[in-house]
Amino acid sequence: MAKIGKRTRAAREAFVGKENLSVEDAVALIKGNATAKFDETIEIAVNLGVDPRHADQMVRGVVGLPNGTGKDVRVAVFARGPKADEAKEAGADIVGAEDLMETIQGGTIEFDRCIATPDMMPIVGRLGKVLGPRNLMPNPKVGTVTMDVADAVKAAKGGEVQFKVEKAGVVHAGVGKASFDEGKLVENVRAFVAAVARAKPAGAKGTYMKKVSLSSTMGPGVSIDVANATTE
Repeated sequence: MAKIGKRTRAAREAFVGKENLSVEDAVALIKGNATAKFDETIEIAVNLGVDPRHADQMVRGVVGLPNGTGKDVRVAVFARGPKADEAKEAGADIVGAEDLMETIQGGTIEFDRCIATPDMMPIVGRLGKVLGPRNLMPNPKVGTVTMDVADAVKAAKGGEVQFKVEKAGVVHAGVGKASFDEGKLVENVRAFVAAVARAKPAGAKGTYMKKVSLSSTMGPGVSIDVANATTE
């Protein structure tokens, strides 16, 4: 059996008997125990009462976190001509058309967000099996298929987070870094939960938001009281 380090043991002990905390208490606990040698990401997971196999129970959306994510987001844009120039000027890391498609088909995916102008979708559509499972497929519902590529790039770079429910009915995302002030993390957590609540699909039945959990990259997780998390 592998030995448990002192840091891990101390973190686990700090979490014993603690559950269904307020957002503020959960953030303080997670932040206080994020003691890795790097700036850990604070991650949220929301368990939903939906079955995403049914189209009317799919949950997806986008939210601009008020204090950003603390992550350097690499953005790829499918565009030509003036729109390609706009994307580059706005800070896109990769811009292309057929050449970008071929790069992705070859197995090189060096970006965290993919944006496309509408006329590029016949090309991007060929990448569905590659980008879809990675939640990178451009979609007009979350503003990544647009003629306003400059605004989309700036939003992605500025802390906008996309979310999509997984097969098990869970939505998760990074909502900041351990180095953030507690107040800023609390604001980000509440903004994310509110966005998921607004994205409730028509086909959802019974309890929609079943559980909210918070953790850091290397630390244990803790549950947050759902009623508290959904209170502005």
